[in-house]
Amino acid sequence: MLARLCRMIPALWLATAPLAQAAPSPGCPAGTLHLTLDTGNMRHAELIAGILAKYQVKATFFVAQEKTWRGDMALDPSWAEFWKARVAEGHSFGSHTWHHGSFRQDEADGRVLYRLMDGSQVQLDAGQICGELRRPDERFLALTGRALDALWRAPGGRTTPATLKAAQACGYRHVGWAPAGFLGDELPSEQYPNALLLQRALDKLRDGDIIMAHLGIWSRKDPFAPMFEPLIRGLKDKGFCFAPLGNTHGTHGTLR
Repeated sequence: MLARLCRMIPALWLATAPLAQAAPSPGCPAGTLHLTLDTGNMRHAELIAGILAKYQVKATFFVAQEKTWRGDMALDPSWAEFWKARVAEGHSFGSHTWHHGSFRQDEADGRVLYRLMDGSQVQLDAGQICGELRRPDERFLALTGRALDALWRAPGGRTTPATLKAAQACGYRHVGWAPAGFLGDELPSEQYPNALLLQRALDKLRDGDIIMAHLGIWSRKDPFAPMFEPLIRGLKDKGFCFAPLGNTHGTHGTLR
């Protein structure tokens, strides 16, 4: 698992060259960063939301119908108030697929092999891929009165040419992350303690980088979530500002 993640990060970066970089604004001498948060198990959703509000950071949330630590699902009506509050705060939102499956490979007949969380596999045509992206959009609109932005992220960042083509045809652009933006909150805490991950991010993040983390991870023993406060405070002290995705000029990561 760890080896696969390490191989994936440079691949995500190289898949698309960075877009042209805008000059930093006077109020942001170090530049602008784009914090993105995938649903995960939602255990630390309220904690992270409170930190974002405290430091007036606007993020981009990628939402999927994932099982949460409470035993419900992230886009169930039981989470409506949480999502409504984030909408009111002015964050951006994208699709993280409905089933949080993995797009494995393109098949000869044009369909895409899609591996579900229970290990089973199905083959999706372009219309079904579009449906995987639109279902979170439709549910989010029903919960909050706001549609998602025209953005999506494949679970694990794993895409295929046919998947990207189908997503683009139904209006969604894929968002990956910069190598330095991989905060590592899903890595084993024994090998990657919080202090190491925090310092790595503070040292390596640069203007335009897309940062990726989760609202909760099942496997990590020492959660990274409490590090969001020193991370954001440290980055602001260095002269960074934060902006949600939407206007993607000057961002570093995969935007396709």
